[in-house]
Amino acid sequence: MYNKNSNSKQSKKPAPIWKGMLLPFIIAIPAWIIGRTFPVIGAPVLAILLGFIIAFLPRSSDLNPGISFTSKKVLQYSIILLGFDMNLFNIIKVGQESLLIIITTISTALITAYIAGRLLKLPSKTTILIGVGSSICGGSAIAATSPVISAEEEDVARAISTIFLFSVIAALVFPYLGQLLSMTDSGFGIWAGTAVNDTSSVVAAATTWSNAAGNDTALTLATIIKLTRTLAIIPITFFLALYRARKEKKQGTSSYSIRKIFPYFILFFLLAAVFNTFVKLPSAFTSSLVTVGKFMITMAMAAIGLNTNLPKLLKSGFAPILLGLICWIAVALSSLLVQYLSGLL
Repeated sequence: MYNKNSNSKQSKKPAPIWKGMLLPFIIAIPAWIIGRTFPVIGAPVLAILLGFIIAFLPRSSDLNPGISFTSKKVLQYSIILLGFDMNLFNIIKVGQESLLIIITTISTALITAYIAGRLLKLPSKTTILIGVGSSICGGSAIAATSPVISAEEEDVARAISTIFLFSVIAALVFPYLGQLLSMTDSGFGIWAGTAVNDTSSVVAAATTWSNAAGNDTALTLATIIKLTRTLAIIPITFFLALYRARKEKKQGTSSYSIRKIFPYFILFFLLAAVFNTFVKLPSAFTSSLVTVGKFMITMAMAAIGLNTNLPKLLKSGFAPILLGLICWIAVALSSLLVQYLSGLL
């Protein structure tokens, strides 16, 4: 029999996901336009800042599922599209020449982050994100790692903000420091490619150097080395997924399942790179896919900003910035040291 009272108590039908996705999409548009005009800052950082501000405004709870979907799933899909920016042959060629420096700087950043993060008593997820952001490729590495470790929005926001700060500083001061150290074009390209966090800042620093030098040696080398560093996302995320699975198994977590937390999107990222290497696709097409992927990252950062409790974030204080500074200095010095010992400087 029809029961009017019981029917009235039923929860209302959830709002469509696309409604919540619309808000970060709208925020991403001005962030994207401004970020393209000022690449040193970058669209993802602007999007997360706009998200912080708009989060203070009242909004319907119907939007929350779509915003959450954008901050998690859209973020993963965006990483897959970035694989179409990879040519494994170019990466292998340059990687052979700079592999020791890349491995050294990545290891230095991760070990430094682990030790300094514990000394600073930072949350482990924030430490991991700042560590991979400093060692691999800034925002993209944070985007790839955060779903694997189930990072909270505050963790991602802390890491993105920290990496952004030192990426901007590096883009501005690295060309000056390179001149001070009398570096060659190739030496600076290797240094920028291994020691600057975010891709846009690598390009900005190397472009400044190349414009002054009158050739693109530093820019080309820095860009390819940066893409080679990006591939480190694959083993790092796999390791973190296995580590998390073992930890949950030890703790007897009922939801323990390697299949649940395995970063399948990284496999698709690798497949996209392989496909782009061996299948001759129009450059305009692959460039468009990569651009869409970068815009999706901007959308995801806007969603993270919308879901972040800014007052709570600010309470974390200076510690994340100090960790970022320590990692940044360690990476820059280790890159110079290996180049010096290898006779590249």
